[in-house]
Amino acid sequence: MMPLRTMLFAPGDHARKVAKVFDVGADAVILDLEDAVAEAEKPATRSVVVEALKRPRRCYGYVRVNGMETHHCFGDLKEVVGPWLDGVILPKAESADQIKTADWLITQLEREKNLPAGNIDLIPIIETAKGHRAIGSIVSASRRLQRVAFGAGDYTLDLGIAWSLRETELESVRAACVMESRAAGIEPPIDTVFIHLNETQAFVASVERARDLGFQGKLCIHPDQVNAANAAFTPDKEAVAYARRVVEAFQAAEAAGSASIQVNGYFIDYPIYEKAKRTLDIAEAIANIT
Repeated sequence: MMPLRTMLFAPGDHARKVAKVFDVGADAVILDLEDAVAEAEKPATRSVVVEALKRPRRCYGYVRVNGMETHHCFGDLKEVVGPWLDGVILPKAESADQIKTADWLITQLEREKNLPAGNIDLIPIIETAKGHRAIGSIVSASRRLQRVAFGAGDYTLDLGIAWSLRETELESVRAACVMESRAAGIEPPIDTVFIHLNETQAFVASVERARDLGFQGKLCIHPDQVNAANAAFTPDKEAVAYARRVVEAFQAAEAAGSASIQVNGYFIDYPIYEKAKRTLDIAEAIANIT
């Protein structure tokens, strides 16, 4: 498991921001070649992004390429794929065929550049009605795909939905991302960005809602969002201690022939035990990257 609590976007053509973004504390940085870069500047920005990824860093380095429907996508992949790249973010994913094509292209570039096969991660963003409808086939389209992300900006634009601070209008697509990911046996998804930069409490509520719905992390668009999101998606000391008590007590009871016990007044059976183990696994994985 590779925990991604926070994935911080930075415009690929903004040298000053790119130089600083890797030290903010996000689990991954996404250098953007899509929405944050003007049309005329996209080809020239590819080399800027590659040079940034070659520098020493303590977090994962991803690139959001332009969508498969654009004439920029292949050129983006051809230039950014290399030993410096941890993963590709594919925007506006709408079909399994798009995922298979992107996977095939990355595979050929890995071979051409003598890279280990399959090491480059592929994260599609679900951000249209077609993408929402096709989530089930998208998450099963490639072994390279280990998680998906949700993007509310383009999603609400596509459907003509008002994007509110409470985000109740996003419940159905968020639930679909989580459910289809689980059904496909891949990791939990990454939640959408939050664009109201001065609404700190609303941002925390958005992060906590996503966590409680089953997401593993959050797309971020400002460094100030990173610490709060990291904290929300990291099991706190009390949660870890309780999970450890549950696991130890249940394992002892199971060895003695019982599969249902009480811990601190709570009924514990196999589902609760498995959930506690998952908490410990997440905490351990996070500890290994921090």
